[in-house]
Amino acid sequence: MTKKLPSSLGGKAAVAGAAIGSAAIAAALLYASKRKAKNRPAQPGPIPSGEKPETD
Repeated sequence: MTKKLPSSLGGKAAVAGAAIGSAAIAAALLYASKRKAKNRPAQPGPIPSGEKPETD
């Protein structure tokens, strides 16, 4: 025979579990976006052509 939790305790545990799970997902998304931005070069360098740049 299985033991049943009181209804108030089961509901609180479910809410706490959902909050912890959503916080973990948010942290994983933030980590992934920071890592992706870190690997992307900020700005490409100039193309070395050997000629002086012309300015107007």
